[in-house]
Amino acid sequence: MAKGHRSQIKRERNAQKDTRPSAKLSYARVSVQKACFVLDAIRGKDVDTALAILQYNPRYASSLVKKLIESAIANAENNNGMNRENLYVAECFANKGPTMKRIHPRAQGRAYRIEKRTSHITVVLDEKE
Repeated sequence: MAKGHRSQIKRERNAQKDTRPSAKLSYARVSVQKACFVLDAIRGKDVDTALAILQYNPRYASSLVKKLIESAIANAENNNGMNRENLYVAECFANKGPTMKRIHPRAQGRAYRIEKRTSHITVVLDEKE
């Protein structure tokens, strides 16, 4: 059994909430493995360097992550009142989303399965001290 009233439990849960600015893209049509190649390149960098890396990265996921970082920067400036020059990519990760199953017809009446994978990409920014 939970201790206390429901509103008290909710207050405690919200007190532990992460207040860093973030942005999340759900159901992105890119596999986790391909998204992580791009995310590994920008992890720990300041936002201007990260945007420059993504601008010239030829991978498809880099355009998605670039928009995501721009959204997180806007959240930091408008909601948290942070300065853009002090922001850096504190966390970035991709979680597995649902997989769409498709059928590809093959020779002699056989059918091969095609799996179109999706992912949930999250970017969390933070301020340098």
